[in-house]
Amino acid sequence: MEFVEVFDSPGKGRGLRVSKEVWAGDVLFAEAPLASVVLDSLVSSVCHGCFRRQEKLQRCGQCRFAQYCDRTCQRASWEEHKHECAAIKSYGKAPNENIRLAARIMWRVDKEGMVVSDMQMTTLDDLENHICDMNEDDLKDFKVDIHNFLDFWPRGSKQHTVDSISHVLGVINCNGFMVSDQRGLQAVGVGLFPNLCLVNHDCWPNCTVILNNGKIELRALGKISPGEEVTVAYVDYLNLSEDRRRLLKQQYYFDCTCEHCTNHSKDDLKMAGAEPEGEKVPEETVKEVTEYSRRMLEKMEKARSEANYNEVVKICRECVAKQENVLADTHIYQLRMWCTLSEVLSYLQFFDEASTYARKMVEGYLKLYHPNNAQLGMATMRAGVTHWQAGLIEVGHGMICKAYAILMITHGPMHPITKDLEAMRIQTEMELRMFKQNEYVYHSMREAALQNQPMKMMAEPAAAESIKNLFRRK
Repeated sequence: MEFVEVFDSPGKGRGLRVSKEVWAGDVLFAEAPLASVVLDSLVSSVCHGCFRRQEKLQRCGQCRFAQYCDRTCQRASWEEHKHECAAIKSYGKAPNENIRLAARIMWRVDKEGMVVSDMQMTTLDDLENHICDMNEDDLKDFKVDIHNFLDFWPRGSKQHTVDSISHVLGVINCNGFMVSDQRGLQAVGVGLFPNLCLVNHDCWPNCTVILNNGKIELRALGKISPGEEVTVAYVDYLNLSEDRRRLLKQQYYFDCTCEHCTNHSKDDLKMAGAEPEGEKVPEETVKEVTEYSRRMLEKMEKARSEANYNEVVKICRECVAKQENVLADTHIYQLRMWCTLSEVLSYLQFFDEASTYARKMVEGYLKLYHPNNAQLGMATMRAGVTHWQAGLIEVGHGMICKAYAILMITHGPMHPITKDLEAMRIQTEMELRMFKQNEYVYHSMREAALQNQPMKMMAEPAAAESIKNLFRRK
């Protein structure tokens, strides 16, 4: 590897550090998955070869489980699918995504050995499985997976010990990584990337991970000096430090000791009360509205999961009215309400109202996130598009330019999202010039363009898991 090397990180075990100076936007390494599979919930709507979302897919004529865009995708995927195909036919059904992924990994290792690439820095055997750290409930589910794997694994394939199977399933459990659709907007699969497993966590990391054309890219968020450890965030920073530590312990079995968790950095902002006209809201009132917001968030998520968008809007509007002038613009419960409202209202084409909440959301995010955070870039992009849809071309163009600057670092110029955003930036720049020359002509042409070809850069806000964090959660 040109930019990174393996080393023993104090208190963390193995990690990666840079061997030469890198700058914001540099790709430290790119890696294809050892194996990957479509999520159980999307097996009928995502191609099992290229992971594109498609309305019409062609089933494999033998197992009747795998589905593909066309014959080209099916032929390209046959080498990886052929063992799985025969196993599903024999077993009578397809097992869950963990078992399917474990089986694909083991078939590949049986054929090619533990090292499948010259760029691979670790082997499957050297990765942690954390089986001994699982709680009783997780261990019970884990044993069911082992039992089902043994039933699924063909007698004609190379046989493995229960310990070997347990190790692979354990590695998937704590190191599985989400695979996105072709545009990088929604999680559609899970895969295992051995080199990525070596990158340790920090709540305020110096790198980000992005999926681009089937490979993960580890990209620097700023200058990193030789010898400095490479880190990424396993969980969203937009959680309180105690919640991040709980999630990390639950999913990845370690206690986070990063500076931001130790010092509870920005926790005060994330739970802050408003100061209307310079006067602080009483602490008791802030606590009361915070607890109310927590309950409403649970109701909202339930309605959202059921795709009941009118109910989502009703819940959010009611909650936002209570939060106004009580919670600060950095309070995470208020930010979550604004985020949901802007997405759902935009989907329902209430662009004026959506743009108001989108702008507030971005202003809050700017005070909390790292300036080159990928989620900040994506949120700014969505807000820019929403303002454009609302006819607010000046604000929309400004936000799109800011988002483009961030995504050039986090995603790079060749990522599909960045390319879409570059086209949008050029379009809004032309529209802005036209707007300044003659507002009436601009609005007339814009209305005609919207009727003929409405621009859509956001998916339905509930159907699939959003790519807000690529690190897989149980």
